[in-house]
Amino acid sequence: MPEFGRTLIILGIAIIAVGVLFTLGGKIPWLGHLPGDIYVQRGRFSFYFPITTCIVISILISLVLYLFRR
Repeated sequence: MPEFGRTLIILGIAIIAVGVLFTLGGKIPWLGHLPGDIYVQRGRFSFYFPITTCIVISILISLVLYLFRR
């Protein structure tokens, strides 16, 4: 049972971190506008996929999780 409690605590911290990212995400000017992000606009159609931003965020999250597991 102690493992379940620890899992709930980690899940709660992760949810808080995601909430902070959503709250502060619009205030970080480079987030979502990195070179390599795909943006296509044709007429009334626009498509945006922030691939580079996703990769950078994934690397940062992986690094944080690696440091917590040590």
